[in-house]
This record gives sequence, C-alpha cells and structure tokens, in this order.
Amino acid sequence: MNHYKPPTKKPANRVDWSDPHLESLLRKTESWKLDNRGTFPPEEVQIHIGWAATVGKPALLVWERDQAMVLETRFTLQDGEHIRVDSHQGESIRTVWGVVIEGREGNRAEDQANGVHVYWLHVR
Repeated sequence: MNHYKPPTKKPANRVDWSDPHLESLLRKTESWKLDNRGTFPPEEVQIHIGWAATVGKPALLVWERDQAMVLETRFTLQDGEHIRVDSHQGESIRTVWGVVIEGREGNRAEDQANGVHVYWLHVR
C-alpha cells in the first residue's frame, strides 16, 4: 500500500502590471542606487592588468564573495580585461585572477570628487 501523495500545485499569483498602485510604487524605486560597499572592510590591494603585467597599480577591494569581487580604482579598466589581484596576508601574498565584468564611475559624492571607479570582477 502506497501512502505517497504528490504535492498539490498552487495557482501562480497573477500580477496586474498596469495597476496604478503598483506603477506608483515601482516609479518610487527608479532613482534608487544600491551601494553595498559599507558591509565589507576595505582592503588595499595591487592589481596587475593583463596576463603578462609585471607592474601593479593600487586599488581597494571593497567587497568579495564566492567568485565575485568589487574593486575601487582611480583609473579606468575595460570590460573583459584580465586582472590579477594581489593582497598581503601576513607574511604571504594571496593572488586571485579575475575578469572585469562591469564598471562605472562611483556614485558617492566622495567618489566623484576623487575620480573613483567601481568594478565588478568574476574570479576564476
């Protein structure tokens, strides 16, 4: 005797995207700019641009998780650029390779005053 009952399907919630209340709420969020940099202690790093780069440039690692990093620089990088990120871990150096996925000028007032650019890297 089998007592297994397959899960019942619940009907999907239907959304009326033309509802004036929903449209009003969505319009309120259009100007939001999310910035998570305050949740990670910034770390000074050296980045090497390209596979064969020998000279590093200073940058700030402002967020990292799994296979993603966010860097602040005072210079521009190109999407798709291969980057080596070196950080000091006590007496040793941690090296991580990544690819620039996306970048933009910083949104904060101090970013704009200091020429800061923010870049998202996919870590390999």
